[in-house]
Order: sequence, then C-alpha cells, then structure tokens
Amino acid sequence: MTFDRVRRGCGAALTAVAAMCVATRAAVTQNPQSTAAAPADSTSGKARLFDAGEPLALTLKADFGAIFKQRSGTKRDVPGVISYVTGSGDSIALDVQLRTRGHFRLANCQYPPLKVGFDRERAAKTVFAHQGNSVKLVVQCRGGQTYANYLLEEYLIYRTYNLLTDLSFRVRLARVTYLDANGKRESETRYGFFVEDDDRMARRNHTNVLERKGVSQTELEPDQMGLTAVFEYMIGNTDWAVSALHNIVLLSDSVGTTVYPVPYDFDWSGVIWPPYARPDPSLTIHTVRERTFRGTCRTPQDLAFLFAPFNARKDAIYTLYRDMEKEGLEAKRVEQALEYYDEFYKTINDKARTQSAFIRGCQG
Repeated sequence: MTFDRVRRGCGAALTAVAAMCVATRAAVTQNPQSTAAAPADSTSGKARLFDAGEPLALTLKADFGAIFKQRSGTKRDVPGVISYVTGSGDSIALDVQLRTRGHFRLANCQYPPLKVGFDRERAAKTVFAHQGNSVKLVVQCRGGQTYANYLLEEYLIYRTYNLLTDLSFRVRLARVTYLDANGKRESETRYGFFVEDDDRMARRNHTNVLERKGVSQTELEPDQMGLTAVFEYMIGNTDWAVSALHNIVLLSDSVGTTVYPVPYDFDWSGVIWPPYARPDPSLTIHTVRERTFRGTCRTPQDLAFLFAPFNARKDAIYTLYRDMEKEGLEAKRVEQALEYYDEFYKTINDKARTQSAFIRGCQG
C-alpha cells in the first residue's frame, strides 16, 4: 500500500524524514432485450474493468423512462443491455439490471446515478469479470460541456486519491451511449465512470466493510484517518462525516481491531465548485471554495508525516489533470484546478500557514 499501517518507527520525523518513511512503507505494502450467451472477451484476462486506463466506450440500452421515474420511494430493477467492442474486435453484449441510487443527484440530475447488476457467470469472460454482482455508474448529471467538466473532474479526484493510497475506490472512465429501448428518446453519448464495489475494494485490501455508525475519527487508524482528512482539505470537500458514514466507507482488518476510512462522492468539492454545492451552515465558510480542515488535531511532526505523500505525488497529480485535456476536459478547468491545488501546496509547505489551517481550531 502507498500509505498504510507502517508508521510508528518514524512517526516523529519532519518532512524529509517522513518522505523516507513513506518510501519504506510503499515497499511493504430474463430480459425483454435478452441477448444470447455473451461471447468471450479475448482481452478480458489482460484488462479487467479497473486495470486499464483508457476510457471504455459502451452502449447502454434500457427503458430510461421507467428508470427516470424511480427518484424516490421503493426502487426496482429495470432490465437493460450493456454492449461494447473490445480492442481485438470482439462484440460483447451483457444483460444487466439497472437501479437508481444516490440522494442529491438522484433528485436533481437529468440522468440519475445507477447501480449496474450483472450475472457473474455471464460476465466472467468479459471486462466486468471479478467485480461482484454490481458496480456503480456515476453519470453526467446534465448535458453540455460544463457538466462534462464536472464529471471528468470528479473522476480525477478518485484517480488522485488512488495515487496516495490503495485504500481507495478504483474508477474507470466510460463514454456511454444511451439507447432508449422504447424508442421514445433520442440516443445520446455522455461521459460516465464506474466505481469499484465496496466489498470488492475491501477484499483487495484484505479487509471487510464495517457498516457501523457512531464511530469517531479518534477510533480509526490514525495515519489513514489523517490522510483522508488532509485529502478532503486539499480538494476543498466538507461533505463527509465518519460517525454518520456520510460519503465514508469503513474497513475493518481481519481481526476487527483496526478500522480504516475510505472516502467517496466528491462532486461538492471546492476544486470542482459546481453551482449546486453549498457548505454545511454549521461551518464557518461561505462557499465550498473555502477550505477548512475537519480532521482531529495533529502535532507539527504528525502533519509533516501526513504531508509527505502529497509532496511526493505532486507531479503525478498535476500530470493526471493535464492529460485529461485529451479526453475533453477544458484547459481553463485544468488550470483552475491546479491553481487551487497550488494554494494547498503553499499551505502544507509553509509553517505559518500550516499552523493557521491545520492546528488552530482543529477538532480536539
């Protein structure tokens, strides 16, 4: 793992020594559109869903009128078909079950977020092999370049966190063409991205999902909790809470003695700054663009240790953003994001700014 578990032997180090600690740790760690049985994807053994970086072009056919009606109350599965063509020319079609999910975006977006359910046996020889029974699909909320930017930037936040720790959700960008099974809506193609299933992410990290509310930050593994809190500060996100399991998944180790937080759902982040995002009224900030640290109090030495992986990955993070221009993210949005991150890096590398942002007014 990039930032996990092995810390106590070098916990009091300053930034330079902390970077050495990080390097040491890195070294350790039945359907109306039913199709025939899906043909084998000859590339599936080489490039499973989250093992490849290039966007996955696919078509999703379903009764979207029925899906759009499921905004509240009891939700039911709606049958559909996902199809795509592999790099080697194989045509793959899979029967799936679609269900709406989410809260704010479910109520406010033209296309709601989806959970895509698979038959494991039929998906076994496709790009969706070994992903459990379902994966989440984050979709572009509305049409137009502005909302395409928001989608791509949230995808980049997940990818950024992947650079910092394996205790994170993997994602895969997709260009999704929506086909209405009843022919009542015109087809359209938008960006989306798949998010790794909770249980699959937990198994990959040799842990189990802990569905228990009321857990405080102080009860979690301190290094991972610190990394999560600093990352949320970096992206300007305050829309999370450990005790309420709000946009946080908890993972427990095999013996149940150590618990780790994993954040998700970043669309209200200041680095994106969508028009619908508002900070909690109980906070002392007026817009999501303003940062506030919501982690527990740390010593300067602890903070230096927590900041080290961010400094070590800075170039990789900035490259990640700049490379997204070729996928359609507007250059002005890239520069806006990197200017926002520049302020973060100025803060964590300046003693006075660190004192002001992370030590004064921290949470106990």
